[in-house]
Amino acid sequence: MYEINSILLKDFYKAVHSEMLPKGICKSVSYFTPRMSRIKRWDKVINFGLQAFCKNWLIDEFNKNFFNRPEDDVVEEYRKYIENTMGVNIVDFNKIRNLHRLGYLPIEIVSLPEGVEVPMHVPIFGVTNTHPDFAWLGQALESLISAEMWYPMICATVGKTYRVIVDKWYSKTCDDNVSRWRALGNFDFRGDQGVDAALKAASAWCLSFYNTATVPAIPYLEKMYNTDCTNEPVGFGAVSTEHYVMCSNSAVDIMNNPDYEYADIDPHRERVFLKRLLTELYSHTSFSCVCDSYDYWNVVDNIIPTLKNEILNHDGCFLVRGDSGDCVDVVTKTVFKLWDIFGGTINSKGYKVLDPHVKALYGDSITVERAESIYKILETNGFAACNVSLGVGSFSMHCIEEDGMLKPFTRDTFSFAIKATYAEIDDGVKIIELPIYKDPKTDRDTGNGFKKSQRGCCAVFMDNGELTYQDGLTWREACTVDGNLLETVFINGKLTKEQSLADIRIKLNG
Repeated sequence: MYEINSILLKDFYKAVHSEMLPKGICKSVSYFTPRMSRIKRWDKVINFGLQAFCKNWLIDEFNKNFFNRPEDDVVEEYRKYIENTMGVNIVDFNKIRNLHRLGYLPIEIVSLPEGVEVPMHVPIFGVTNTHPDFAWLGQALESLISAEMWYPMICATVGKTYRVIVDKWYSKTCDDNVSRWRALGNFDFRGDQGVDAALKAASAWCLSFYNTATVPAIPYLEKMYNTDCTNEPVGFGAVSTEHYVMCSNSAVDIMNNPDYEYADIDPHRERVFLKRLLTELYSHTSFSCVCDSYDYWNVVDNIIPTLKNEILNHDGCFLVRGDSGDCVDVVTKTVFKLWDIFGGTINSKGYKVLDPHVKALYGDSITVERAESIYKILETNGFAACNVSLGVGSFSMHCIEEDGMLKPFTRDTFSFAIKATYAEIDDGVKIIELPIYKDPKTDRDTGNGFKKSQRGCCAVFMDNGELTYQDGLTWREACTVDGNLLETVFINGKLTKEQSLADIRIKLNG
């Protein structure tokens, strides 16, 4: 990642707000809140990513690229980019110098536990200053916080959505001891908006499922969420072919076999490599094989039956993978054909389960609607949902289908915003406690009214199984409200409360 002076990580106009604030302001409190959902199926969002944000940005990056650099260097660099873009004599640079001399970020963050589902309008976390000279700092960090926090929360919500679908159909059609954690996997790395987004997406996915194709998500989760892949399931990869492997082997097999004079029309061109996979390379390992490089149904109908003995003697599961065409049709018909070839058993709930040596897999293009359709078709035809393994690609991490439309994910999917709602003013005699808020009439006139902020400080608590909040409090009152679930997780450059991956998974999935 490009290293940049951390105090520059904001919108330009944030640089001048400290001079605009009321004289004597010594405390400011802001809350990060989902204000409305633009997706009909979602009225809650998963809280996830704050701990990683604090570790990576507020501690590591600020220490490395601000506090641990020479004071004059960071101040003069800040001056360069502000004065040559906004004008001279409009910013007091002493605030940057004083922050550097302090040696840490004088802010406190109070947050709900990660892994909880948060309804619209309920504040997820709050930010305030701990030193009276830095009331400007919380909102100065708004751009960075907002940019980093909305995507992991949406991806965690995506993962939970698929998990709800899996839980529904597995509960109905599978034995209760069949794990749901490996029903789906994510394959979005190549389609994400860079490595950072891929880490957020895969880590959020791993809250609900073990299977992931994103290798760096494992060390990321180990560092950020106190886990260890040698001691517990963090995320699992899988042995799998790809078209490059299939096509190159097919070409070599043809080249080395004089009987393949008409190889381009030979219906058994993949057979040699499939047998090698089963009997030589992975004779004791489950693996998936993409089978549609040339003619998928030829592989299923003609080649696989000729390898029945090798498959049944294979010490593992052979996952037959389609990768083109109508994924719902392909993966369900594959299950039916595999049953005709290999048979299986009837489980305790009366549904067919394929012989454990075979399974159907479709590793991409699985939207929430298609996942529902696949499981429904299987159930209608008497098959358990565990006969298929499904994959979620970058499409599902970036948008959702609803009402015949593609709805892309952005910060505005849940209208996330960080709004200041409380201030304290030192007038030289006493501390004046001021609730502040916004309530645009033009917004109310639209009938939405979602831009109205909280007023004053907030407490969040559980009421009849649902999170709700109370505002209108002072900071001191909010800190002493009985049952307030907003707890301090970061203060003065240090994490004070950490959660493990296991903790978050339990909160989210029970």
